[in-house]
Amino acid sequence: MPTYIMLSTLTPEGVQTVKNNPQRIREVNRELEQLGATVKAQWSTLGRFDFVNIVEAPDERTMARVSLELGSRGTARFETLAAIPIDDFIASL
Repeated sequence: MPTYIMLSTLTPEGVQTVKNNPQRIREVNRELEQLGATVKAQWSTLGRFDFVNIVEAPDERTMARVSLELGSRGTARFETLAAIPIDDFIASL
């Protein structure tokens, strides 16, 4: 299944949500599953992005739906990157 790297930055509203209810992070992960994607790994990070997520989804349309749904909430901004396994990348050259 295709893998994507989803980088997210919380808005001020998102910071308050996480501060008041840290379990909301896990709830959002479950909501991604309802949209057809699965969070395989997740880290909270320091710096430009607040979270780095490794997500599997069947296709780019699914990831677009995930990004649109999450972005429409106004609690975070997202940047999603398609991750190509290095062996596949080398084979394509």
